[in-house]
Amino acid sequence: MTTQMIILNGGSSSGKSGIVRCLQAVLPDPWLAFGCDSFVDAMPARMQASDEGITFAADGGVSVGADFRALEAAWTEGVVAMARAGARIIIDDVFLGGAGSQQRWQKALGDLPVLWVGVRCESTVAAGREVARGDRVQGMAALQADVVHAGVFYDLEVDTTHTESLACARTIAARVS
Repeated sequence: MTTQMIILNGGSSSGKSGIVRCLQAVLPDPWLAFGCDSFVDAMPARMQASDEGITFAADGGVSVGADFRALEAAWTEGVVAMARAGARIIIDDVFLGGAGSQQRWQKALGDLPVLWVGVRCESTVAAGREVARGDRVQGMAALQADVVHAGVFYDLEVDTTHTESLACARTIAARVS
């Protein structure tokens, strides 16, 4: 069965976005890319600092509320519908709930062929990238580096600590059937 979706999971500043751009360049067919950042950016501004939406604590912690979860479920179903309609999709996600986050995707995906990819990066390296980016609350990368992988099953894992995005993308592309 042909892979219809690639879901990358990793903490903030682990290198997922760079891998996604490289995957789009190296995969022979066109793939659409969506991620948790674009989902959050699409939400109304009032939900980006609300207990019912999403909040970012000063230490880098992230909390989400009921309205966020409801919109996230609808967004997930919409992305899956595009894949079922024939689009190839790459997802850049941060499984804040570990295995529970993956289970939400699995429920929506059903029998759709997916390649699950864990993107790891040593927390000190991710924290350095976080500072260099300047668009994240400092501490987020360190807090998420391990928790996002708790109980999550992968078909493949890559580590961006010492490996460039293009090399990781080529490893992933080799597994796409």
